[in-house]
Amino acid sequence: MPFNTMLKTLRLKKGLTQGELAKLTGLTRSAIGMYESGNREPKYEVLELLADFFNVDMNTLLDQSVPLTPRDERQIAADLEKMLADLDSKNAMAAMGGTVEDDEDRELLKASLQATMRLAKKIAKEKYTPKKYRHEEE
Repeated sequence: MPFNTMLKTLRLKKGLTQGELAKLTGLTRSAIGMYESGNREPKYEVLELLADFFNVDMNTLLDQSVPLTPRDERQIAADLEKMLADLDSKNAMAAMGGTVEDDEDRELLKASLQATMRLAKKIAKEKYTPKKYRHEEE
């Protein structure tokens, strides 16, 4: 996700307007608007400020993490389906202290597990991928 889209997404997740974000960060509403429209790129100090404000790292803001490959995505999907099949037994869910009551609960559980598995895969790839193979902009 490009910086401008990520900034808007993070702002909306906090339920803030551009003006409110500007007041809370000391930036101008105009600057926030230009960042979100992609008409201006922030300086390093502004990136640091926004990363701290949203409690994310700068790689998240700039989407410079190691991307997942189609093979990674297939492996996650396969692992997720196996995990959900294992959880379908009432004994498995009872051991975890609950049950999946309906399809909506199952979909929420699936989405949560998938997001967690993707994040874990990205963290592992970032940790174990040599720097020379990373696709970071210098």
